[in-house]
Amino acid sequence: MKRSIRILGSSALVAASMALSACSNMSARDQNTAIGAGLGAVAGSVLTGGSAAGTVGGAAVGGVIGNQVNKPPR
Repeated sequence: MKRSIRILGSSALVAASMALSACSNMSARDQNTAIGAGLGAVAGSVLTGGSAAGTVGGAAVGGVIGNQVNKPPR
């Protein structure tokens, strides 16, 4: 039991490190898009009671909004 918990913890640490390092070379606009998608997914899930469609829809809408934040006018 203790060994499986240790393996699970190590795996989570490696996954978190990889996820954070993936964001190091992103532009500010890319970071805003990713943050918007994450927040939109959480909001969509909460508002729809955890449905997959609500989560995906929220992520899509949040990503678009995050992409447009601080965009220079034409």
